Amino acid sequence: MAVTASVAPSNASDTDKFLWLEEVEGKKALEWVEERNKHSLGLLETDARFSALQEGALKDYNASDKIPYGKLLGGAVHNFWQDATHVRGLWRRASLKSYSSDTPRWVNILDIDKLAADEGENWVYKGRECLPPDFGSCLVSLSRGGGDAVVVREFDTIMKRFVGGGFETKEAKQTLVWVDTNTVLIATDFGEDTLTDSGYPNQVKLWKRGEPIEHARLLSEGDVKQMGNFPFASHRPDGNHVGFIRYPDFFTEIVFIMEGEGQDAEMRPLQIPLAVNFQGIFAGHIVMQLRADWNVGGKTYVSGSLVSLQVEDAIGGTPERSINSIFAPTGRLAIDTVSIGMSRIFISVLDDVKSKLFAATLPRKDWIISEITMPQNGNISTVSADEWSDNAFFNYESFLQPDMLYSVSRGKEPILLQSLPARFDAAGLVTEQKFSKSKDGTMVPYFLIRQKNTEMNGKTPTMLYGYGGFEISLAPSYMQGFSKLWLESGGAYAIANIRGGGEFGPDWHQSALKENRQRAYDDFISVAEHLIETGLTSTKHLGIRGGSNGGLLVGVMTTQRPDLFGAVICAVPLLDMMRYHTLLAGASWMGEYGNPDIAEERAYIRAYSPYQNIKDDTDYPEVFFYTSTKDDRVHPGHARKMAAKMADMGKPVLYYENTEGGHSAAANLKQRAYTDALQMVYSLKKLSDP
Repeated sequence: MAVTASVAPSNASDTDKFLWLEEVEGKKALEWVEERNKHSLGLLETDARFSALQEGALKDYNASDKIPYGKLLGGAVHNFWQDATHVRGLWRRASLKSYSSDTPRWVNILDIDKLAADEGENWVYKGRECLPPDFGSCLVSLSRGGGDAVVVREFDTIMKRFVGGGFETKEAKQTLVWVDTNTVLIATDFGEDTLTDSGYPNQVKLWKRGEPIEHARLLSEGDVKQMGNFPFASHRPDGNHVGFIRYPDFFTEIVFIMEGEGQDAEMRPLQIPLAVNFQGIFAGHIVMQLRADWNVGGKTYVSGSLVSLQVEDAIGGTPERSINSIFAPTGRLAIDTVSIGMSRIFISVLDDVKSKLFAATLPRKDWIISEITMPQNGNISTVSADEWSDNAFFNYESFLQPDMLYSVSRGKEPILLQSLPARFDAAGLVTEQKFSKSKDGTMVPYFLIRQKNTEMNGKTPTMLYGYGGFEISLAPSYMQGFSKLWLESGGAYAIANIRGGGEFGPDWHQSALKENRQRAYDDFISVAEHLIETGLTSTKHLGIRGGSNGGLLVGVMTTQRPDLFGAVICAVPLLDMMRYHTLLAGASWMGEYGNPDIAEERAYIRAYSPYQNIKDDTDYPEVFFYTSTKDDRVHPGHARKMAAKMADMGKPVLYYENTEGGHSAAANLKQRAYTDALQMVYSLKKLSDP
């Protein structure tokens, strides 16, 4: 359980000290976790419904008729498959022609279950970076237990084996990308004083094949107070560019492009605004989304716009020569995702939180935008866009419509390749988009999925989910896992699109940053109150659920409006906001929440920080906390401290900590089904049972 420790204040309670400073008193913390796990699981696992719920969730996760989503690499399709036989997963590939047939012929590349058994390691696959144009050489990332820290090893996909004497790193939070066959850019933990305060790499180096990593050439070093440095590579038929992005904080970027080779290589910063979201390079043009208005040559490009700029003009500081608008938001319409293909850029747009898909081409000087015909009133997400062929995959889904995988090729209408069979009977269900009025008058959208014949008598067991941070949008997605089990039990499920998310572009996100954070919480409260006011449910039957930043959200709800909810599921959460910035990746989120070391910012953070606002003389709903010992992004100490403090006060608390799983708190499908079942039993007990 070795983790990064922080400095506890001298007046910290014993509970605070032993739960926060694991390196000092790790044994005591471990004993507390084991005791709490035993108590909570004893109440939930022994429920007569638990086994059936777990089996139901696992059956769906392991189903053989799942869509084998794949990444297009030069016309071939690479898939990572998990089922009951391949618990850790199987990396395999097929030709596009075979993949598009009813019976794809798969070629197995790497069996993670066999690798873990052979090496005696708890490997969790975390992806790969393959070198075009043949994609034979790959840098494979493997995590021990599911954390963000990985080991990177070079793999030959033709010979299907790791390369002896190839590129290989020690475990760290790191990024490697190919420069060429014999060279990589690497940002990792190079030793003492090479990480930022956020725990991310502060140095970027050029590493040649065959040389010790200690001899890699330093290309750039940042400021430890900044978030970190992350290399990228763009290898395309029209040219290659490699570089890295330095993040002063989570929402500002300094983009560097490498010029020259070997000893002559140097990093050149692009002369573009800090408030951008770099999307990649297309035909010699930087593609980026603006997070703030940008005035260039007397013209203003508005926040949320997608723009392009030739690389040489970005380096030279002459953006007016080639800047071009690709797509600009209007009204309730905002860009959700951008994917770069070989001859087109694909743009998924949210229109009142429902997706549309567009393609952008650049035949000469100006971009041409065309809409791609896809199903409406759901969510369209990019599965893969190939930069070495004119093929792309997109997925469509809605709350009640199972996933549909489409192939999109230049000059052709989208082709439906495969549909996910229905996992539940949707005939008696209805989806509605509703709006509540927040404290400041802002209208907040939310989705509600319920039985058609629901009586508005305040008795419907209802679960409300939210996130509200980091410009992340909650668009419609097919109900699975917990949400599917909940609907099948007769409950209603609501998803709140509160401020802090990206549903309406950067402004929707930025309106709830730092000193305005309370707006997101007011939005969520307004949705909860609207669910009650409309007669759907009542406090006794209304539960809330959220993880990570969403765990902070429901933690705030617990302390600010304990009268409003009958159940709280709080997963891998941030809760002690006075010290969040001192642990693991916490410092990287100060652009979102603020800096507790600054008196003014500390004051508004403390006003909502759940751990500091639990009161002995207040009644709270029972909270179910769950987290992971291997979470190296949000420290499990947040959940431990909050649960311990509430328990010490005699407040009702359930607590479960998985020993692996990382920030998802589940390392494989079996563990995910297990936590689904735990949440279901808890929710049924609190919201449905007499």
